[in-house]
Amino acid sequence: MPLRWLWLLALHLCAGVQVRLAGAAVSDSFRKCSEFFYMRTAPAGVGGGSLRWICQRYGDKPRYATLYDASQRLAIFSAYTFKKTDGRGRVDTPWMYEPQLASADENGNMRTLPPSGETTPLIEESQALLEDYTDAVEYERGPLNPDQHQSDSPDKASTYTLTNVVPLVVDFLEGPWTAYTHTVRRRLNNFCLGPAYLVTGVTVAGLSIRRGRETRLAVPELVWSAYCCPRYDRNSPYEVRYMFPVYAAYGLNQRGQAVLEVPLKTLESLLKSHSDIEANLALFYRDCVAENTAKKKK
Repeated sequence: MPLRWLWLLALHLCAGVQVRLAGAAVSDSFRKCSEFFYMRTAPAGVGGGSLRWICQRYGDKPRYATLYDASQRLAIFSAYTFKKTDGRGRVDTPWMYEPQLASADENGNMRTLPPSGETTPLIEESQALLEDYTDAVEYERGPLNPDQHQSDSPDKASTYTLTNVVPLVVDFLEGPWTAYTHTVRRRLNNFCLGPAYLVTGVTVAGLSIRRGRETRLAVPELVWSAYCCPRYDRNSPYEVRYMFPVYAAYGLNQRGQAVLEVPLKTLESLLKSHSDIEANLALFYRDCVAENTAKKKK
């Protein structure tokens, strides 16, 4: 074959690769969904095993971002923008999975899970399934981006993917953790005057869920969350105002544990004691600068 034809063939193949990757939801960065991070800057210093950067797409639109550890079949964190909401959950939403984790040839939209027993090996190997929770009666699917923090129907629906949930102890999820998410919802509804950026994640310490003889997914030891609201009501009551523009929380994923609200630096110091967290950990760019303060100094 003449060199000219080989050159044209190479160009055609490269163009084809670019077309396939253009719609990808899983990559090595959050470049295509950076709008879900304060100042379009993702958290620094969060590590793990086989990491995947997922732009969670639903209805051909990015809805939030998830850092996923494929080796543990566990979401490390989900990052999203808070929408003012009445806190109602969406009902009858089918659970979905991330096709891009199973095959790079898939499009970027999350897809409804096949019926039990019809899941392909590629899906089963790449991510958690509903069957993994069937016999794990102590645990329930705990969303990192809860539908109660979203307002419109598509955004709510997009939270029902297994790449956005982690196994949480039932009593902890239904008690302290759910109470905390509602507290944050009311606080941001009432006193955040602009966009609020949230990052919610986990750390692990060796516990796992097995199905049959296979270790399927890691169980979180600690659940944490932090929000950044750069523009807020400076006339809010003091007991609320000191929690702006940024505040955080964490709780042990155990029965009878509480969720503690703490300053951002306290949470980051705690997280740095875990093996997958680096010394340069920064959940928000410049720790979330208050726009109110910046304008006042001009």
